Amino acid sequence: MENARQYFGDGLPYQNLNELKGKLIAIEGTDGVGRSTHIEMLQEWLEVQGYGVVTTGWTRSNLMSKTIEMAKQGNILDRWSFSLLYATDFADRLEHQIIPALRSGFIVLADRYIYTAFARDFVRSGDRSWIRDLFGFAVIPDLVCYLRIDVDTLALRVIETKGMNFWESGMDLRLGGDLYDSFKKYQGLLIEEFDKMAEEFTFEVVDARKPPEEIQEALRLKIEPLLKNGRAQLAPAGTGSPVKESATAPPAS
Repeated sequence: MENARQYFGDGLPYQNLNELKGKLIAIEGTDGVGRSTHIEMLQEWLEVQGYGVVTTGWTRSNLMSKTIEMAKQGNILDRWSFSLLYATDFADRLEHQIIPALRSGFIVLADRYIYTAFARDFVRSGDRSWIRDLFGFAVIPDLVCYLRIDVDTLALRVIETKGMNFWESGMDLRLGGDLYDSFKKYQGLLIEEFDKMAEEFTFEVVDARKPPEEIQEALRLKIEPLLKNGRAQLAPAGTGSPVKESATAPPAS
């Protein structure tokens, strides 16, 4: 594959992607759908088979994670600042985690990818072009699995687990009179945008309303052909990851 086909847009002129031997698998979906849980299960499954695995996720950049956390606490970020902070986080992880891991032959499991940024920014602005141009340096994943759920099921699941917060409820957009109402409207808009991108970018769609074991099995069935038919030999587990991520890294948000 040529370099131009490996980037979403113009790419990074100083990065040579010709020798990438690993596979980049993104698990996408809206807030609270269960991505992090399934990535942990996928990592264990792949490592048991002998693959070297690196995981990465939204707001886990060593450069930006604390900055984003502090900025969000004030609940005053505008659309531009929100998007630029996340783009900086992604750029740092791409250069220092994702590309080195792929070059070394690892499977990279990404908890969210650029499509989350696309959905969030579009819901806030109604303009797709700016955010997509911004992330033109991103490497195109080998596979995107989209955990799809309806907003009513999602709301119940979030209430029963971690609860709702300001940003996941889109309270900055003033969509509703309270946290619950705003959450449903905001997440509903995100789901609509993910559904459109699923068709546009050919996501592999997995029904996230099913029991966890059935979701995990569906994800593995989507991933297995990529491993069997891949052009490159992946790095075996135990050879040492080219990047390190803290075991206590904050969950993607």
